Amino acid sequence: MGQTLAESLLSLLGDADRVITRPQAVERLSKDFYWYSPVLRQLLDGKTADVVAQPVSVAEVRKILALCHAQDVPVTVRGAGTGNYGQAVPLQGGVVLDLARMDKIEAIQPDGVAVCQPGVRLGVLETEARKVGWELRCYPSTVAKASVGGFIAGGSGGIGSVTHGGLRDFETVRALEVATMEAEPRVVLHEGGAVHEILHAWGTNGVITRLWFALAPAVEWAQCVAAFQSFDAAFSFSELIATHEEWKKRLVTTFEWPIPSFFSPIKQIVPQNKSLVFFLIAADQLSLLQAAVQDAGGEITLAAAHQGMRTSPLLSDYTWNHTTLWAMKADEAYTYLQCGFDPVRARHQFAQLKVRFGGEFLLHIEFIKNSAGIVAPGAIPVVRFTTEERLNEMIDYCRAIGVSVANPHVNHVEGGGRYRADNVQLLAKYRYDPKGLLNPGKMQTFEKNDVLTGAEKA
Repeated sequence: MGQTLAESLLSLLGDADRVITRPQAVERLSKDFYWYSPVLRQLLDGKTADVVAQPVSVAEVRKILALCHAQDVPVTVRGAGTGNYGQAVPLQGGVVLDLARMDKIEAIQPDGVAVCQPGVRLGVLETEARKVGWELRCYPSTVAKASVGGFIAGGSGGIGSVTHGGLRDFETVRALEVATMEAEPRVVLHEGGAVHEILHAWGTNGVITRLWFALAPAVEWAQCVAAFQSFDAAFSFSELIATHEEWKKRLVTTFEWPIPSFFSPIKQIVPQNKSLVFFLIAADQLSLLQAAVQDAGGEITLAAAHQGMRTSPLLSDYTWNHTTLWAMKADEAYTYLQCGFDPVRARHQFAQLKVRFGGEFLLHIEFIKNSAGIVAPGAIPVVRFTTEERLNEMIDYCRAIGVSVANPHVNHVEGGGRYRADNVQLLAKYRYDPKGLLNPGKMQTFEKNDVLTGAEKA
């Protein structure tokens, strides 16, 4: 199938450089960072597409989808491949639709909404937005490489979420244009609440071809590291800064020791046996923050200007899921979970987890504003992997004590913690991908033979 399919794609695109069949290149473009999970590593190693197509326009996307629809060829959409859940790994071969070349920023509107193609790198958008007085509301620690479309399709939140919430909150995603997988693919505009049909659906129910992404007014930032004798002291101080609105912040991250010991490139600012808090704080509040740290019994180990992604050291490179990467570099037995703690009961939940799992479960807290406007302690704990059964025991125990878990060790939308209870993502798949050819196997509740009523199809 591969060569015949490749020839058909070449006739459509007319550019051999954008129809990729070299085995090593196809394998590379069929992967993301699923290997953060030992469970997904076993499940997904060796899964590749037959060919990679790189469109440069919506018209080309529609032609590719029409061809694949006619031949019943699976299509897996790829952003920049920085996700951790195997979203971009094709389970059934076919075509990887790599949107990296659709990377134009069309406009940054006066109201602070960026209009762009899905392949725009988030770091590029941040740089361009700041030139006209805006910045990203939130971004992942992979900001230099991650694409806007991939972030919307598979991400959740990141640096900035302590103030602006996650991608599904506060109308950060204003509108999307989505190409359908039909005999004659359409481009459907989703505005307002309709964007939730597509957000975090892993490209299973449509191909994002254009988006409207809300920004925030740009702030001059500084970065700061505070060290405390205990995790409890570090958490208490970080909670104070995160939850009080008078502090203007972009990042508040708290690490239990020994997590900071994994950060080998910045060991000069990591005192032994102390818990750390990393901050991105408004530059005009840096001196106030330093004084507050000292009043709370902490020690400042870094206080410096933040000058974008070229800042050295760049503290965000050690936060969110980059924390897990540094842990894995130190010891390949480490992996991670994604948790949400109760803002009122968090300390008790921390204690329960430490009693039950001890050093198997290391606390890494990222504060996030939820849809109700409450800043709560989210977490990407570093956990030691021994067996899948033990990992599931951790997940089950978290849930039993009221700690939510978005499981990063499953390879379907429903299990990852962002699937909507109202099934709008599933219903959109029935409308836009009735054959189930988009990223097949990743939306488990989809059944090709299901028939929707006229009202559901509308």
